[in-house]
Amino acid sequence: MITPTDPKLKTLKRLRTLSHLLDNAIRIPGTRFRVGLDPLLGLLPAGGDIAGAILSAYIVFNAAQIGVPRESLVQMVYNILLETLIGTVPVVGDLFDAAWKANIRNMELLETHLDAPTSNKKADTLFIVLLLGGLILAVFAIVGVGIWILSSIISAILQ
Repeated sequence: MITPTDPKLKTLKRLRTLSHLLDNAIRIPGTRFRVGLDPLLGLLPAGGDIAGAILSAYIVFNAAQIGVPRESLVQMVYNILLETLIGTVPVVGDLFDAAWKANIRNMELLETHLDAPTSNKKADTLFIVLLLGGLILAVFAIVGVGIWILSSIISAILQ
C-alpha cells in the first residue's frame, strides 16, 4: 500500500501524467471518447510507432524500479507489443491503437501491485534489461517489416 509520504508517489504521479497524455489527453468532440498522443504518433510512418513504444517502455522501466513482479512486467510488455503489432495494420490498427490503451492498462497493473503487493520479490536487473531490450528489438522488427511491406507494395504499384 502506498502512503502519502512514500517516495514512490512522485514517480507514480509522473507515470499517471505520461499515461494520460499517451492514451487519454484529447476528448473527441461530441462523444465521451478520448484518445491520446500514442495513436497520433502511430500515424507517423515508422518513427511514430518507435517513439510511442519507447515512451511506453519508460513506464515499464519505472514499474520495474518500483518493484512490480516479473509476471506483471511481462504482461505490460505484452500490452505494448500487441498495440504495436496490430497498430501497424492500416486503418484497423489505428482504431485498435486508439481503443486498446496499453499505457492505461499498464498503469492499472502498477497501481494494483502498489495497492496490494502480490509479491515482495523485485525482478532482477538482468531480467529487466532482457525484457526491455527484447521489447525494443521487437518493436524495431515490427516497424521494419511494416516498412518493407509498404515499400514492396509501392514498388509493385509504380512498376
